[in-house]
This record gives sequence, C-alpha cells and structure tokens, in this order.
Amino acid sequence: MSKRVLVVDDDPAQRRILEEMIKRLGYDARTAQGGEHALQILEGPEGPSISIVLLDLVMPGTDGMTVLERLGSKPGTPPIIVQTANGSIEAAIGAMRAGAADFVVKPASQERLDVSIKSALKIEALQGEITRIKRKVEGTLTFNDLVMRGDVMHKVIALGRRAAASNIPVLIEGESGVGKELIARAIQGESERVGKPFVTVNCGAIPENLVESILFGHEKGSFTGAVDKRIGKFQEADGGTLFLDEVGELPLDAQVKLLRALQEGEIDPVGSKKSLKVNFRLISATNRDMIQLVKEGKFREDLYYRLNVFPIVVPPLRERIDDVPELARHFLARFAAEEGKRITSITSDAMDMLVSYAWPGNVRQLENAVFRAVVLADKSELTVDEFPQIAAHVEGFRAEMPEAPEYVDPHPAYTGPALLGAEDSIPRTIEVRESGKGALGIPAIDDSGEIRSLEAMEADMIRLALGRYRGHMTEVAKRLNIGRSTLYRKMRDYGLEGRLN
Repeated sequence: MSKRVLVVDDDPAQRRILEEMIKRLGYDARTAQGGEHALQILEGPEGPSISIVLLDLVMPGTDGMTVLERLGSKPGTPPIIVQTANGSIEAAIGAMRAGAADFVVKPASQERLDVSIKSALKIEALQGEITRIKRKVEGTLTFNDLVMRGDVMHKVIALGRRAAASNIPVLIEGESGVGKELIARAIQGESERVGKPFVTVNCGAIPENLVESILFGHEKGSFTGAVDKRIGKFQEADGGTLFLDEVGELPLDAQVKLLRALQEGEIDPVGSKKSLKVNFRLISATNRDMIQLVKEGKFREDLYYRLNVFPIVVPPLRERIDDVPELARHFLARFAAEEGKRITSITSDAMDMLVSYAWPGNVRQLENAVFRAVVLADKSELTVDEFPQIAAHVEGFRAEMPEAPEYVDPHPAYTGPALLGAEDSIPRTIEVRESGKGALGIPAIDDSGEIRSLEAMEADMIRLALGRYRGHMTEVAKRLNIGRSTLYRKMRDYGLEGRLN
C-alpha cells in the first residue's frame, strides 16, 4: 500500500500538476481545494490514511498558516510540507515554527518534491520509533503506536481494546514472532494500569528447579543457595501487569500455585510461613496448541480455562501481508538510523518480492531481513540484491551478490630481505651524504652482526651533528629538532660532554 499525499491548493491547474507529479513519484494522491476542505479530510475518518500533506500557504479563506496553527501541535498529524510563490525567509520561519516539516518554493520541481517527501517521511518514522520506545519503557504504549495497517488486524485491535477496558485474564495465541508481547503492552497502555509495572516472564527459558523461586520469590535459607531473600515476579508486577510468555511451558507444580494466585490473589513464596496478597493483571501468551497439551496431561485443564477467559488470536504475517510494506519501511528507518546510513527507501521490485514471500518467521524474520539488508546496502535504497535469502525462495526474483572486497591486512608482514634469507643485502650503515664529498656512515649493525640500539645510533647522530656544526649548540639542537636542554641532557647520558672541551 503506497503512502498517500494530500495536495492542498486553491488553483485547479496547480492541483492537477502536483497530483500527477506525486503519482509519478510512486505515491497515492488526494486533493483538497482549500484549507477548510483539507481540515475536514485530516480531522475526519479519512485522516489516518494520509501520510503527508503538501500545503499551499497563500489561499483565500482558510489559508495554509491557519491550517498549520490548527494541526501543527496535534498528535497524529502527518508531516506537512508548505509551498508558496513567495520564497521569503520570514514565510519559511513562520511555517516551520507553526509545525511544518519542510518548505518549498513554487513551482517546485519533481526532484525537489521527491527529496522533501522522503526526508519528511524518514523523520516521521524516526520520531514514531522514538515515541514507541519511550512509551514502551514507560508502560504507556497503545494500539495507535503499533505498525498495523492491514484489515486483518482490525479485529485483534478491537478485541485488545475491549480487554483493556476490564481486568479480565487474556490469553494471546499466535505463532512465534507475530508480536504477542506488543499486543500485551498495548492492552496495558490503554487500561487503568497504564504506566504501572509491566513484568515479562519467558516461562520456557526458566530452569525447572527455579520456576517457583523466580515467579513467587523465596525466603533466605529456604533452600541450598538461597543466601538472600528474593522478590518474585508476581510481587514485581504488583499494581501492574504480569505477562507470562510461552505459558504452556510451565511445569505442573508451578501451574498449581499459579491457579491459586489467580483465584485468591495470593502467592506463597518458597519457604515463607504466610501468604502474600498481590494485585496484578495477568496476560498470557503461547504458540502451542493448549487443548492438545491438556489432552496429553502436560497442562492443567482447570488452569487452562482460567487463563483462556478472553482469547485473542494474532494471525501470522502471511495472513496479513498488507502489513509488510509498512513494517519494512518502519524497520528500514530504524536500522538506517542505528547504522548511520542514508538509506531512504525500498525499490518497488524489492517491495513486490517482500510482499510475495510467505514469512514463516513472521514479523521477527522480516525485522532481521531488513536489518541485514541495511548492513549490506551501499546505495540510498534497498534493492532485491540486499535480500538474497528471500529472493532464493520467491519465484521470478534473483539477487546478484556483490563480490567480496579484497581483504587487505592492516598489519602486513614484512617481506624484506631479512625474512627471505638475503641477509647480505641488509644495509650495514646509514649514509649521510655531503654535496661533492663522500658519505659519512653511522653503523646500523654491530661487529657481531646484530642491529644496534636506537640509543647508540642516536649518540652517533649527536656526535655527527656536533662535528658538523663545530659545537654550536643552538644550531645542533635546531638541526636535530630538539631543545637545548634536551640536547645537554642527552649528551650527559651518552657521555658526550667531553666533545665540547
């Protein structure tokens, strides 16, 4: 699904020109004949479908600045690019202060609009990601923050919002990687427990002998190794939400205590002599067939019906393929920023390929595929070549793998004569030539054939300079590029003071 651009201009001819230009750039176009018409679209049911606004500033009635002042500070407003025939600095500053994302002068070229739209969408995606991360940390994530555009997810969102309105236990079912935890966080973010603790427990990752201790806590000395008192996850979630991921992996002993905690609102820490009251909202998730687990005796039937009061089934990505383009662009903006790369888009061929793939690993696989593509990319857009593993499984697409750059050793080994057994060609002296005369030699190798030390050679250099400049210390220090005090110190260290007598 292409991004939709709302073109707002009172000039019919200019509207048609801009509409065709927007379509040639690969976007859907929607037009409004003035500021009031644009406000009706953006504030009405059609508003969420608008990704960016191209707004003329000078219009009769409700002008562009009025639209900006009315929408600029509202959450959920798409980026607004203003355009005007008057390219004054004052107009640009005023529009930016009112909330515009960019400013173009009419008539804007197609190339200029393309750059402006892509930049605004990229900034919007990054701001959205920052907002999502912040709200996730604060426990205020809502369903509006989730990247879900396909019709298939509307039922999931509707059920999630109904669940958020009560304290009913929720069981989220779906394949691994579909985003069950995000649904759980959005339920809390739209409930009365918003901003309270959201404690996640992966039941399949806890060693069986530590399940009770981690979930319910333990007292000091209650078992070998319990050197301190431990607060369990139920107590951590007091007042907030406890999210039990892969709840079907819980051992039967822990299931009994979980059932009591749900029925009585009490937990029994390991080794404690009294029960503790806890106030929590339980949301569970599983990718297993819970009915089958009950039949096999691996999950308590009474607990299953206690957890499955309000089931929500999240469909796999292959059943909501309309979400793929939006998710791919979302991951692209995030990873491009993290990797410091100027990648702004995905080619139409690459997007067609992504939409044609079945995605057995769901959203998590798509996320990792885009991450890898961003790392591979050398250009400003992702192509089929950056998705070789996906192209191999989609008929009609082939990725051309670039040749690996030749490895250059940053610390190449020395391959000179000494390592080739040609010791006779090693220079035995450092020559200092004088014009019209022979060479003065400073030995590089001692009588035994070993390399002389730098100190010994430095002493010879000082001797040579003292003789060359007849003991003129200022000139000697200058030619050796050292200070006079350093020269005197080195002469003392090397026993050269007698050279001045």
